[in-house]
Amino acid sequence: MGSNRLDSSARFQRNSTQGRRAWLRWLPAVAAPVAIASGALIGSLPAGASNPLPAKSPAEVLELAAGHHVQTFSGTVERSAELGLPELPATGKPSAAASPGSVASVIELLSGKHTARLYVDGKDNARVQVMDQLAERDVVRHGSDVWFYSSKDNTAAHLTLPAHTEDPADAKDHAPSNDTQTTPGLHTPAELAQQFLTKVGPSTAVSVGPDVSVAGRAAYNLLIEPRTDATLVSKVAIAVDGENGMPLSVQVTARGADKPAFTSEFTSLSLDAPDPSVFTFTPPPGGTVKELPVPDRSHEPADAHDPGAKHAQAKGNVAVTGTGWETVVGTEHGSAAAAEQMLQDPLLSQAAVAVPGGRLLSTALLNVLITDDGRIFAGMVPPERLQAAAATAR
Repeated sequence: MGSNRLDSSARFQRNSTQGRRAWLRWLPAVAAPVAIASGALIGSLPAGASNPLPAKSPAEVLELAAGHHVQTFSGTVERSAELGLPELPATGKPSAAASPGSVASVIELLSGKHTARLYVDGKDNARVQVMDQLAERDVVRHGSDVWFYSSKDNTAAHLTLPAHTEDPADAKDHAPSNDTQTTPGLHTPAELAQQFLTKVGPSTAVSVGPDVSVAGRAAYNLLIEPRTDATLVSKVAIAVDGENGMPLSVQVTARGADKPAFTSEFTSLSLDAPDPSVFTFTPPPGGTVKELPVPDRSHEPADAHDPGAKHAQAKGNVAVTGTGWETVVGTEHGSAAAAEQMLQDPLLSQAAVAVPGGRLLSTALLNVLITDDGRIFAGMVPPERLQAAAATAR
């Protein structure tokens, strides 16, 4: 297939607000910047497709990905991350430092290799099974019921979503606190791809490489390359299903590297409806169950449940500087508790180094600055960009 170039795509701009809204919703949660940095396991490109797909331009492949509506599937996703983060010892179970919901648990999921089973049937039925060594973590949604479970210590938490919740991502707004089992940093390849596709614009070169095969499905190899050296990202390769446009694989390569620092891809995939029984969860005998309260939002303005209003509220809690690949998102004053949580984590405390103005957690694809006054700034940019944003936001 040719290597046609595309400077920008107006077709994708309509998705930028949705992508930014999801991004901003995760960032203030401290661990979320790392998840976004992954934006994405195997370390090499998927195998080439045996049957060539019809030739498409970059704009046509972007439109194919933007128009995909796959909401029923099951499959296995494998992740491999070499971000330079400290990796937990392979002791057969997570370390004590990696308590569920802690920042260390995010490091655990975003370093090394991990496997997860995904089951999705529409907007109201989903299950994620993260396969740990000798253990398993589950997040199950069935209608308004959401369960979080860990077989490691046989603990579960249950949440009943409010009636107005329509977007499955809204369940993350009510996710358990740090003392409850959860699986942070988990996204499908399609969700990760969206984080990068929303950056397509004049500062991005887009081309289509040779067809690839992912989980036995022929896919277009969409290549995205920033046209700026003010980002840690060198290129992103997204495998777009040639039939339905669903992103099947995301590979992110850091500047100066010759292989992906982070990859997420399906190793098996079925588009048939999963067995309904996978969405029914009953806590095993002998375990503990915690009922999670749903925040009372009755006092909020009438438009508080509107997605656009949520976006506005999210922007009010963070400082956003730069655009596209050079975007930096930082928490405002009053986030000292989140910063303290990061620095109290033994793994992060060891990884964060002292720099002028605070401490820096540096990875191949993302830098996170924790300022001396308790603010947090993150971006796929060099450290000096974070320091400049922190100084400007004072």
